[in-house]
Amino acid sequence: MRKLLTVIVLLITGFLVVVQFSPSLTRGEQTTSSERRTAPEFAGISAWLNSPPLTLESLRGKVVLVQFWTYSCINCVRTLPYVTKWYDTYKDKGFVVVGVHTPEFAFERETSNVEIAIKRFGIKYAVAQDNQYRTWRAFGNQYWPAGYLIDKSGTIVATQFGEGNYQQMENTIARLVGEATPAAQASDPDLAGIDTPELYLGSEKNDGAIVASQDSAAGERSYALPDSVPQGRFALGGGWKLVGDSATASADGSEIVLRFNAPKVNLVAGSALPQAVSVTVDGTPQPPVTIDGSRLYPIYSGSSGEHVLRLKVPKAGLSAYSFTFG
Repeated sequence: MRKLLTVIVLLITGFLVVVQFSPSLTRGEQTTSSERRTAPEFAGISAWLNSPPLTLESLRGKVVLVQFWTYSCINCVRTLPYVTKWYDTYKDKGFVVVGVHTPEFAFERETSNVEIAIKRFGIKYAVAQDNQYRTWRAFGNQYWPAGYLIDKSGTIVATQFGEGNYQQMENTIARLVGEATPAAQASDPDLAGIDTPELYLGSEKNDGAIVASQDSAAGERSYALPDSVPQGRFALGGGWKLVGDSATASADGSEIVLRFNAPKVNLVAGSALPQAVSVTVDGTPQPPVTIDGSRLYPIYSGSSGEHVLRLKVPKAGLSAYSFTFG
């Protein structure tokens, strides 16, 4: 789910190599660490959910997966079924998962929001709120999602950045807990049809995402929709107030037009009061989407290829943070 720049994954001589520009990966990399290091301790955790406070020192003798995630990240959301399956399969074999929730947007710092997300995703393992990024920095992490597999001695022996390579990670977990390699092999999701990167609507990271004719600086202004929108960009119509991480509709009937190339679109958004946003894709009306709490909303699911999406916000007060795809 989270990009400052597009992450390019190159397959070279059978090994996945990631150009590490950005803290978000769609396609993943899983490696066995050749430079093993002792896992750093959890630091600066503001709240523990589903568990009393934990330390890695107290978990010595167990196999531990430290999984960095945040609940509005589509890449993280798609990873959760695999992580929860590993937990359910191996928790009685000495395997522990700690989901380190490190937020990107301000609303993700709220414990109540994280608790709601944990229930929605059916997460039963421990979740640590890393609101100050102290554990993130201690691990030297750069990505959502990212997994660090720690053996019984407290050593990081494998890492997984982004999506994919799930079977390789499960095989390593099974080996470390003394189980046989699973007979059923998990298949990675097909993400080949996603050609549009994540697009941010706030003033801090929307350079190159909003159309060139529109102002991306912080402030409140009225926008006129252009005649056309290039692929991989969006345009605003009506009244909008831009701040660092979001664009908030300041007038009734404000609009967003997006041209994208992917089979699915999601919007990270929230609204002061619940409201149903109208959606059209390529001129065809889609089911409206009701926006209330701040989270990730599926907006469109259809065919691969290039499409034009138009959102119309009936009432002022809706905040849009980012578009994600697939």
